[in-house]
Amino acid sequence: MLKYMEIAADIERSIVEEDLKQGTKLPKFDELIRKYGVSKSTIVKALNILEGRGAIYQIQGSGVFVRRRNRLGYINMIENQGFTTNLDHFDITAKVLSLEKVLPDLEVKENLNCQEGEEVYHVKRIRYINEQILCVEESFFKSDIVTYLNEEIVMGSIFTYLNEALKLNIGFSDKYLHMIKLNEDNSPLLDLKPGDPGLFIEELFYLSSGVPFDFSRTVYHYEHSQFFVQSSSLNH
Repeated sequence: MLKYMEIAADIERSIVEEDLKQGTKLPKFDELIRKYGVSKSTIVKALNILEGRGAIYQIQGSGVFVRRRNRLGYINMIENQGFTTNLDHFDITAKVLSLEKVLPDLEVKENLNCQEGEEVYHVKRIRYINEQILCVEESFFKSDIVTYLNEEIVMGSIFTYLNEALKLNIGFSDKYLHMIKLNEDNSPLLDLKPGDPGLFIEELFYLSSGVPFDFSRTVYHYEHSQFFVQSSSLNH
C-alpha cells in the first residue's frame, strides 16, 4: 500500500475510534507532516482520498474538518475498496459457489484486456450481512495480477487480501447499475421469487496505474441492501 493510502487509512481509523463528530477540526498540515514524516504533497493526497470518501471536508484558509459519518448499514456507492469498509459494524460472511480458473467470455475478455487463451479467476459467492443474504456476486480477476486465490481468501474480504498480501495499489472503478427482475437462476440464490426486483451492478476495477484487474457483476437483495452517495466540492 502506498504511503498516502496508509496515512488516509490511519486518519480514518482515528476518526472512527475516537468517534469524532461533524465539524471536529483535524490537525493542521504541518502537524500531520511532522507526525507521519512525509512531504506536504503526500498529506494532500491522503486528505484528497478522505475527502473523496466523504470522511472529511476542507475549507481553504480554515483547515480540515470531520464530515458526518454515514448511517450504519448503508453501502457507499462510490467506494472502490469493497463494501466491507462501510459495514464494519456488521458480521459480513460469504458462501463460495465457485472458484476456478476459466477462459473468459467475450465481455470479460474485452473489459480486462485479456490476451487470447489467457485464463482468469472466476469467483461466485453469496454475501451475507448478519446472516441475511445481501447479494450474489460474480467476479473475474486477471490471473497475472491476482496471482493466487483459494477458498479461505474468497470467504473473507478479497480486497483486504489484495491490499495487504499482494500489495496491489487499487486506484479507481467504473460502475454501472440498473434494476432488474430476478429470473429462475438468480432468485433462488437470493431466496426470492422470479420477478422480484434486484439492483444489478457491473463494476470494473483498475490499479492506480490504470490497468483493469477485476470485472464484477453483483445482484443485491432488495430488502437487505441500502446505499448512499456523498457529493463533494459542489460549485454553482
